[in-house]
Amino acid sequence: MRLRDPLLGHDLVAMAAPVTKWSVQAERADELSLLLHRAFKVANDPPAGPVFVALPIDVMEQESENEPVAPGTLHRAGPAAPAGVAEAAALLAGAQSPVIVVGDEVARFGAGAEIVALAEALGAAMWTEGIRMHASVPSSHPNFRLALGFDALSIRKALEGADVLLLVGGPFFEEVWFSPGSPFPTGAAVIQVETSSQRLAYNYGVKVGLIGDPKATLAALLVDVNGKASAGYREAAARRNEALKSLKDGDAAAQRARAQKRWDNTPISMPRLMADIASALPADAIVVDEAITAGPDLARTLSFSKRGDYFGARGGGIGQALPGALGVKVACPDRPVVAISGDGSSMYSIQALWTAAHHDLPIVFVILNNGEYRILKHNMDVYRQRFGAKPDRPYLHMDLGKPRLGFLDLARGLGVSAERITTPGDLTGALSRAIAAKRPHLIEVVIEGKVA
Repeated sequence: MRLRDPLLGHDLVAMAAPVTKWSVQAERADELSLLLHRAFKVANDPPAGPVFVALPIDVMEQESENEPVAPGTLHRAGPAAPAGVAEAAALLAGAQSPVIVVGDEVARFGAGAEIVALAEALGAAMWTEGIRMHASVPSSHPNFRLALGFDALSIRKALEGADVLLLVGGPFFEEVWFSPGSPFPTGAAVIQVETSSQRLAYNYGVKVGLIGDPKATLAALLVDVNGKASAGYREAAARRNEALKSLKDGDAAAQRARAQKRWDNTPISMPRLMADIASALPADAIVVDEAITAGPDLARTLSFSKRGDYFGARGGGIGQALPGALGVKVACPDRPVVAISGDGSSMYSIQALWTAAHHDLPIVFVILNNGEYRILKHNMDVYRQRFGAKPDRPYLHMDLGKPRLGFLDLARGLGVSAERITTPGDLTGALSRAIAAKRPHLIEVVIEGKVA
């Protein structure tokens, strides 16, 4: 049948291959037992990622006597090699300005406490990779900074002054724009800890590369650093920690001042929006984030204390927050779940509202409506600046105002109650009521940020 080019008979395996770890099609039902066993193994092998298994109609109708392969416990890598740990610890214990860059594998392997303890022992700032899915470390920690940028130059500026860098568990770095040169400060020694050789020293050379479980490896590094650190080093680390705390306090004060300056703006300002969301969220709430251009204000205002408090979107594609929130709520039925999405992003998966209603999943969907694909306009501005194009040219096909999207009608038509917030001060109460109601609900918030 496939030789006759049937409808929907395209090469799905080839289509999925670029965005998966493994893509395969079952040709016989007898293959499924091994294929599914291998699919789950490959998906969970570090670094974890998706696989795709295509099941043709004829295969689904076949019977097989093969039993499923029983899953076992795979004890993967433990701590990195002792010699490598010792070499890395010696560099860290001699650093005058150490910096740590935290990847998502830290959360996946439950290594948050270990990396925080190491940062405190070193007096090191903790940055995250530009795109993150998890809260690997508490965002309120004095040593925690923010996410790095998306080009080598902005990363290098953020890390300026570091003499030893420790990268842990991530695709360092996922860049959007090209900047020549290294993302690392000149002369900095780079240590990288990864769960597999695939990512180790992949894009850039490193001084020391370690393969191992991040939790066990960081614990071993901490023991070795503490053993090597002199009294003078500990005093210097304490001073660095105090300086980082002062910097953190200053950043928080600046964000509060920024919000206060635009507190009563209409449309609602992004700093005010995030301050109101923060005040309404219960302590056990989970945030599924696709705020994108409102993301910096979210990161500076909302606090996430542990793994599982925050879920972001990876890969650069948009439309992940609404359907992602469905999965988060199914996995965490006893915790409030709030999805925050831009208006443009939400339109890629708005039908997720029907699924929430159909399965009675009490999720609050907060749609930030600025009437445009603002991230595309922002990227267009960057493009024009980088390539010398005229800055005043129009933004073609990036507006969502003719006609205006009717999120209230969309939500109600899909079985979800909805309301629109246009007045500063109304969001906190609306969000608190929606969470307490324990049913799917959409809150559209009209916000600033419209770019002409």
